[in-house]
Amino acid sequence: MADYSIRLAEPAEYPAVGELTLEAYAADGFDAPEADYAAVLLDAADRARAAELYVAAEADGTLLGTATYCAGPSANSAGSSYAEIAGPGEADLRMLGVTPAARGRGIGEALVRHALRRAGEQGLDALVLSSAEYMHAAHRLYDRIGFSHVPERDWRPIPSVLLHVYRAEPAPVR
Repeated sequence: MADYSIRLAEPAEYPAVGELTLEAYAADGFDAPEADYAAVLLDAADRARAAELYVAAEADGTLLGTATYCAGPSANSAGSSYAEIAGPGEADLRMLGVTPAARGRGIGEALVRHALRRAGEQGLDALVLSSAEYMHAAHRLYDRIGFSHVPERDWRPIPSVLLHVYRAEPAPVR
């Protein structure tokens, strides 16, 4: 059994969640080619307002990881402003990060599986995410969980960065 839980981030934690996200990205090779994106990673409060900001935390409150779950567009809503690639019937998983000290404990996988469950609870067809082409460990995780690379949806937020798109269908909630 995991020695941590996954829950919505609390407002007092937003600054630490932002720092955790940037630290995790830096550990994976993000070197801030676009300074604006570093600011986006740090702004967990805005993510919490516009999407669902989850953390993996130990019982004492130590933050281990984070992920942002973003509803895509629907007939009733334009969706979260953080949903970059989600189409109708999809949700977008963004800014997944685990502190370097907590890696290897299954936290990233638990956060992704939590997002898949959330998509199932909402009756969505799929959870999608973008991952930088150099994030090979993340790609192996997504493959293991059941995501498929959808190369026709790959995209570049800036010319020097290629993002691979992955998609998985959540199990229906009964």
